[in-house]
Amino acid sequence: MGDAIKVALIGYGMAGQVFHAPVIAAVSQFKLAKVLERRTQESPKRYPWVEVVRDLNDILLDKEIQLVVIATPNSSHFHYAYESLRAGKHVVVDKPFTVTSGEARELIELAEKMDVILTVFQNRRWDGDFLTVQNVVDNKLVGRLVEYEAHFDRFRSVPKPNSWREEALEPASGILYDLGSHMIDHAQVLFGTPEMVTADIRKQRDSSDVDDSFEIVLHYPELRAILKASMLVKVPGPRFILHGTKGSFLKSGIDPQEDALKKGGSPSDSGWGETTAEHRGHLVTKLGDLEIDARVETLPGCYQNFYSQLADAIRARKAPMVDPWVGFNTIRILELAKQSSESKCSVKFEV
Repeated sequence: MGDAIKVALIGYGMAGQVFHAPVIAAVSQFKLAKVLERRTQESPKRYPWVEVVRDLNDILLDKEIQLVVIATPNSSHFHYAYESLRAGKHVVVDKPFTVTSGEARELIELAEKMDVILTVFQNRRWDGDFLTVQNVVDNKLVGRLVEYEAHFDRFRSVPKPNSWREEALEPASGILYDLGSHMIDHAQVLFGTPEMVTADIRKQRDSSDVDDSFEIVLHYPELRAILKASMLVKVPGPRFILHGTKGSFLKSGIDPQEDALKKGGSPSDSGWGETTAEHRGHLVTKLGDLEIDARVETLPGCYQNFYSQLADAIRARKAPMVDPWVGFNTIRILELAKQSSESKCSVKFEV
């Protein structure tokens, strides 16, 4: 660990405690050195070598800290990222990148000026189900894709108390910025930037103060990407549905990594990211004159690859896997989705 890249984590709520700290700790190229906790002293209970700090300057003025990871409520992302970049640190910002596309652009331009790496923690690019879908698309297993439908559904009939994500006054709260960030990023990985956005964003629960359901259609020249999420789906259907000129692919189940991390697991555990046979994908397609009806094994999920590839980028001074300009586009699409829903019409993608 002597020459490991030293990391400071800002925030030790759910994002910091569940997603970032254990994944960073599992990647040998990094050493989690400091955690900014305003009121608690939790991180050393699992990582006894970590120093808890109360003041941001304890991170910014530490010349040994090379990477700052921001895992705080959405409204504070810009502030912490801006100050960290200005101090010459590489920065990871948890999704959603920022509250506005203007903030995202300002951070990207600052990172370029300071010659440091800025990236967004889009961990669900390394979900096993998405990696499997990506493999189906890249290998054209259903022919030319004409429709892609993705679901991210949960069942929480009553809003979670004391959660900033459920508070209307908190910028970028609600399901759109939370789950929509992942789903829009997935679509961009597969298909690039859309030509147009159509959206319907709603409150379905009686006591909800924030949006808790959406349907977004991203328009591409030869296909439509339909993204749906809701907090009122008791019995979920397929998570991904792909239709093409040769057949269809359906994928159910959800990647197990989040649940494993919540239970105290680590990416260094044996069998990490593997799913059960019952969640294999269903592929019906043609190969020449052959009609194929097959079950497709789910590729193992690997959140740790985000950080291992980032370590390589830092050491080689090359671009990170998650391009911040794609993060900018994600925020811009979220803004256009809100505009489309409010105006009840499709909106052309433009920056």
